[in-house]
Amino acid sequence: QVQLVESGGGLVQAGGSLRLSCAASGRTFSSYAVGWFRQAPGKEREFIATINWSGGDTVAAGSVRGRFTISRDVAKNTVILQMNSLKPEDTAVYYCAAGRMYSTSWNQYVYWGQGTQVTVSS
Repeated sequence: QVQLVESGGGLVQAGGSLRLSCAASGRTFSSYAVGWFRQAPGKEREFIATINWSGGDTVAAGSVRGRFTISRDVAKNTVILQMNSLKPEDTAVYYCAAGRMYSTSWNQYVYWGQGTQVTVSS
């Protein structure tokens, strides 16, 4: 069993930065891939970035590539999403998720956090 807790969301002006953390409990977390997804009101869940179990491989969506960076601290059971150059269209609830498969598809992830709100003002 893995439990995930996101933190770091908030209100920021366009062009600003936020650092989201996904803290995990469970001794098997280090063997899981971790993905970040977001969902804005009235929109479908959107893939943002994923990182494999070792942290050696990452993939980011085209809409955030070059602005967002995903990383993980295996020793601390934490995955970080560093978000720079934020835009109003980045406003959404951000979720981290863990799964055995290193994938961009949300349905490959088994464990989900409760989400953290990110609001970017223009």
